[in-house]
Amino acid sequence: MRILSCSLAGGLMIWLAACGGGGGGSSSTPSSGNTVAVSPAAASSATASSGTTVSQPPPSLLPAANTASNAIPVLVSSAVSGTRNFPMVDVTVCTPGTDATANCATIPRVVLDTGSSGLRIFASALPTSTLSTLPKQTLPPTGNTLAECAVFASGYAWGTVRQVDVLLSGEAAQNVPIQVMGDATLAATAPADCQMNIAYSAALILGANGILGVSVNPRDCGTACANGNVAGFYYSCGAAGCTTTSLAVSQQVGNPVQFFPADNNGVLVELPPVAAGGALSASGTLIFGIDTQPNNMLAGQSATILPTNGYGEFNATYLGVTFPSSASFDTGSPSMYLQNTAVPVNSAGFYAPTNTLAQSVTLSGLNSASTTINFNIANASDLLASANYAFNDIAYSIPNLFDLGMPFFFGRHVYFGLANSVSQGGGAGPYVAFLSD
Repeated sequence: MRILSCSLAGGLMIWLAACGGGGGGSSSTPSSGNTVAVSPAAASSATASSGTTVSQPPPSLLPAANTASNAIPVLVSSAVSGTRNFPMVDVTVCTPGTDATANCATIPRVVLDTGSSGLRIFASALPTSTLSTLPKQTLPPTGNTLAECAVFASGYAWGTVRQVDVLLSGEAAQNVPIQVMGDATLAATAPADCQMNIAYSAALILGANGILGVSVNPRDCGTACANGNVAGFYYSCGAAGCTTTSLAVSQQVGNPVQFFPADNNGVLVELPPVAAGGALSASGTLIFGIDTQPNNMLAGQSATILPTNGYGEFNATYLGVTFPSSASFDTGSPSMYLQNTAVPVNSAGFYAPTNTLAQSVTLSGLNSASTTINFNIANASDLLASANYAFNDIAYSIPNLFDLGMPFFFGRHVYFGLANSVSQGGGAGPYVAFLSD
């Protein structure tokens, strides 16, 4: 996972995405001999000083009803978050091994993150009556406590790994390993190789009670942590402190969807269209399973399907620069993240052209299938000065990657096929797919 915080009007803007180590993608160097910094002459889109708006019509698909047994509501609103473009869901956790029927607590304001894997809940968001029934994982033969460090670009979260049952609508997952962040029962402090910048030790700092990671990666670290000790992931904590430890894949924090008895091969995210200038709020749907029920069909649709690496990443070419295996569709990124030096940037690092600019990017999967996506870059200063909380045209300047973020999801149906799973329409995962109209 990777997190980037930027101060801006209306609250803290958080960026969640898979990254580094065994549990996420690595940053990539642009290929084809190009540099990431693109001169104004190289930019084919309208210049920032253009006297006319050249924006393009947004995608227009509507979300399905969120009342089905394999679906839950997704809400972007100031009512649930102080962060713009932050999609929130409710997650119910219960005593493990009870088929999600005992000592359950519904946790609101959990970020939906398609760029990471695993459920992470702050201990402060869990009632004592529930938390006390969630067993902490320990390591034989010492009996030491298993702890996890989730390292982000601007900070880290430290906590225990506990077993829970997870209930999402009518879908119950049993004995799911999750991270309980800020767990006071963990006496040991985070090791030095975990402590990166800010300690995300409270919901107020993150701006949410937790993170629901539903990326294509079934586990947050995978074979790298199973085969050796990887700093910044799992630790064995005893009286003498904490040391890195290897951990079997089956014990690692992972995407809860894989634990469902059915509808367990991926997810579908559907959010409504948003007009230029944004909307006060947006209500969408997270649907579990792909090609398993009438509301999650990929087979027979005219969808674009992009096979990905194990972290849900594919190739992107923007303004002549190719970013190999580093682009993603990520609900945990409130903004698009890209670099275009032809467009003015405000003091917070967001693009602020005089007029909305039409842009395009070519995406290609690991099987060389490609498609071109059109998008707009609006003046972020104007957007963030409004009362709106949902935007499809906000972008932030950052080099060496291309992240379409939450703006991509509005008006689209976006599928995430889990690795080691199969669907009729998508074939073998991992893959991402989308419909725009």
